[in-house]
Amino acid sequence: MLKRFAAYYKPHLLMFSLDMAASLTVSLIGMLYPIMTRTMLNDLIPNRQYKMIVVIGLALLCVYAIRMALQYFIQYQGHVVGVKMQAHMRTDLFRKLESLPYSYYDNNETGKIMSRMTNDLFEVSELAHHGPENLFICSVMVVGSFTYLCTIDWILTLIIFACVPILVSVSLILRKKMRDAFMESRKSIAEINSALESSISGIRVTKAFTNFDAESKKFERGNHMYVEARRKSYRYMAQFHSSTAFVTDIFNVIVLIAGGLFLYGGRITFGDYSTFVVSINLFIGPVMTLIGFVEQYQNGTTGFARFLEVMDEEPEFEKPDAKPMAKVEGNIVFDHVSFSYDESKEVVHDISLNIQKGQKLALVGPSGGGKTTLCHLIPRFYNYDEGKLSIDGVDINDITLESLRRNIGIVQQDVFLFDGTIGENIMYGRPDATYEEMVEAAKRANIDEYVATLPNGYDTQIGERGVKLSGGQKQRLSIARVFLKDPAILILDEATSALDNTTEILIQEALDELCKGRTTLVVAHRLSTVRNADRIVVVSRGKIIEEGTHDALIAENGVYAKLYSLQFREGESNLGIE
Repeated sequence: MLKRFAAYYKPHLLMFSLDMAASLTVSLIGMLYPIMTRTMLNDLIPNRQYKMIVVIGLALLCVYAIRMALQYFIQYQGHVVGVKMQAHMRTDLFRKLESLPYSYYDNNETGKIMSRMTNDLFEVSELAHHGPENLFICSVMVVGSFTYLCTIDWILTLIIFACVPILVSVSLILRKKMRDAFMESRKSIAEINSALESSISGIRVTKAFTNFDAESKKFERGNHMYVEARRKSYRYMAQFHSSTAFVTDIFNVIVLIAGGLFLYGGRITFGDYSTFVVSINLFIGPVMTLIGFVEQYQNGTTGFARFLEVMDEEPEFEKPDAKPMAKVEGNIVFDHVSFSYDESKEVVHDISLNIQKGQKLALVGPSGGGKTTLCHLIPRFYNYDEGKLSIDGVDINDITLESLRRNIGIVQQDVFLFDGTIGENIMYGRPDATYEEMVEAAKRANIDEYVATLPNGYDTQIGERGVKLSGGQKQRLSIARVFLKDPAILILDEATSALDNTTEILIQEALDELCKGRTTLVVAHRLSTVRNADRIVVVSRGKIIEEGTHDALIAENGVYAKLYSLQFREGESNLGIE
C-alpha cells in the first residue's frame, strides 16, 4: 500500500522536495535556541559580553523571520501538493467507477461511494501533506536534540531517552485498536451518507406520503451507529493520548531529578542544566507531534485502504484483442444463452433467438421473467454465463465495449436526465453533433414545439433529474437523445408504461419513427403496443415459452392470448364498456 501511495507524489516531486527542504531548515533553526541558551548562560552572561548578547538576539530574530517565511511556504505549498494529490486520486477513482460493471452498482449504494470520493480522500490529502512533513521535522528534531544533548552529558541523555522505548511500545499496543475503530467509524459515515442521499433524492415521495418520521428514524439509526463507532474510536484514542502523555511527563520528571543530582554532584554546570530543560521541551514537542501523527496516519491510511478497495475492483471485462465494429447491420443471435446474477438463481436459461436486421421483436411476459435482463446482455451490461451472443456474426465478447454500446440505443421507463439544460441532455446522445442536428433530433422526438414555448429554449435548465419536466417531456427528451445517437440497434424497455393514454400516443408516434430502419427489441406489459411487432416472444422464468406474430399467438390460444384477452377486457372496463 505504501508503494502505491508514494506513486502519487511523483508528479509533484519538485514541490515536495522543496517542501521537505524547507522543513529541514525549520528543524535546524529550531535547534539554535538551546545552543544559544547554553552559550549565553555558560559564557556571555558570566563574562558580561552584553554586546554579543544583543547581536546574537538580533541574529536569532532574523533567523526566526526566515523560519516564518519557510513555514508559510510549507503550510501553503504543502497543502496545495496534498490537494493536487487528492484531485489525482479522485480522478483515478472516478475513472475506475466508470469502468466498473453494472453488478458493482447493484451491490453498492451511491452514498457510500460518495463517502469514499469525498470524506476518505480528504483524510488521505491531509496525510499526504502533513505525514512526510511531520515525520521529517520531528525525526530531525529528535535526532538533533539527542546528538546535541550527548555533547553536554551522554549519561544524562541516555537516562532521559530510555523512556523512548516505553513510548514506542505503548503506541504499538494501542495502534491496532485505533486503526480498527477508525475503519468502523468510516463505514458508519458511509452509512449516514447513503441514508442522506436516499432521503434527499426521494424528498418528494417522503412529502407525498408524509413519511418524515420514518425517514427520520432511518437517519437516526445511522446517526446512532456513527456515534457509537466514534465513541469506540475516541475511547481508544483517549487511552492512547493519556498513556503517551503520561510517558512524556516522565521525561520532565527525569530531567528534574537526574539533572538536579548531576548539578548537585558537579557533573554539569547550571548552564548545562538549563540547556537540558530547554532541549527536553524541544524534544517533547516533536514527540507529541508524532503521537498526534498516529491518529492522522490512522485516518489517512484507513481512507486510502477504502480508496484501494474500489481501485482493486475488477473492471468490465474486455478482451485485449477486441475489435471495434465498423458498420453495424443489426443481426442479433442468441445461441443457447444462459445467465445468472449469482449461483443461487438462473435468470436467463438456454435462450435461442435469431433477430434479423431491421426486425422489431417484442418481449412480453410476467414481471421478473428475464425480459430486461435479456436486453441488458446485448450491450454487455452483464456478461452471459453460457452459450453465445453475436451481432452480425461476431461474438459480442470480441467487440470493444465502446463501439458495441455506441451502436445500441436504449429508452427506458425510468428516464435519467442530468442536471443542466434541455440542449445539453439531448447532446448527451452525441456530444460532437451540431446545433442543427440536435434540433432535428428534437423535432423527430416531437419535443421541439414544446421547447419553442420556453423563454430560454434549449438553454432552459431542467433541474435535478429533470424535475421541472413532465413524465412525457422527459421521455421525449430521452428519445431525442437516442435519435441524435442514431444507433443501429434499439432497445425500448417499458418506454411508455408509466404514461397516460394521451401522452402515450404522442410518445408512441416518436418511438415508431425512431424504430424505422433499426433492429428493435421492445419490452412491454401493454400488449396493445406490440401488436404490430414482426415477432413476439413470451418469456417466463427465464425461458421462451411462446413465439410468433400477434395473430399466430392469438390463434394458439396460449399464454399470450390469455394475457391479451385479460388486458383487453380490463381496457374495456376502464372505458366504461361492459
